[in-house]
Amino acid sequence: MDVALVRNRSNGSKTVVLIWCICVCFYFLILQMAFKNSSSHNHPAASSSSDPSVSNGEQRSILYDKMEKDLEEHGARFLQHGETSQSLLLSELFTVKDGSLRPVLKEAKPPVRANVLYLNPEYSIPIAEAVKHVFKSYFDKAIWFQNSSLYHFSMFHASHHILPVPATVEEVEAEATAVKAVAEGICPLKIVLDRVVLTSTGVLMGCWQVISGTDPISIRVKLRAALPHAPEKQLYDAAILHTSFARLLGSPKAASMEQSNQLQFFQELVSRLNDKIRGFEAFVSELWYVEEYDVLALALDGRLNVRRFQLGCNRA
Repeated sequence: MDVALVRNRSNGSKTVVLIWCICVCFYFLILQMAFKNSSSHNHPAASSSSDPSVSNGEQRSILYDKMEKDLEEHGARFLQHGETSQSLLLSELFTVKDGSLRPVLKEAKPPVRANVLYLNPEYSIPIAEAVKHVFKSYFDKAIWFQNSSLYHFSMFHASHHILPVPATVEEVEAEATAVKAVAEGICPLKIVLDRVVLTSTGVLMGCWQVISGTDPISIRVKLRAALPHAPEKQLYDAAILHTSFARLLGSPKAASMEQSNQLQFFQELVSRLNDKIRGFEAFVSELWYVEEYDVLALALDGRLNVRRFQLGCNRA
């Protein structure tokens, strides 16, 4: 009888322990579920969108918003003939000779090697005409219009004038071959003009968004991989897709206006141009590998050697 009693007590103890273990496990399971539920409220899941153009487009919008505010925040610095784009002074880029405005072409040593998307004249000429229609009558020798046959979107530099990377003839040919291979894997871009902005340094530019095709961020990543010796520091934000239309070099003809009125006047001109061409759509199908033998040769009609590659959209 004593043996049976001990056995019953032993079995009872095992049952209690088993029940206790089950309760503890159940408690921790409930606690873990509650913690996960709390975490999901405090840290919502990130967007699962696999379309890179969504986030890239947002990046561009934020960037363009900042660029749009630049003139108001910093004033028209170009009126003091100060620094313009790419750390250069206006006096280094332009001069008035025999009554006409002329670019100052300075030899690039070594030549700048730029990769740009090209905007066909089918699209660039209507834009250039609109720009001249709005701005030309208000400026005499104080504006430089970008050559409409060279409208482009700067993508990536294998070498630029701030951080030059010398290359032999063979190395240049190898770079061009690598860029051609990149072009074959890029899909043509359908783009839309998001807005026109005027910067404090006097650059009038079109800021674009991508409707379809390979995004500029992806293009720059591909070019970086293809050109490993390129400067680490590039000239432009990785998301930007922009075209320079013109450069303002001084005051409009109504020079008697106060500076605050001048700023308002510049903003009104930009607004007028936006009313004309904002929303303009274009198709981009060429990537150029350009050797610029003069500094800013693409912008100033300098000496160039251009290799043109069609975008192939080859996904193999």
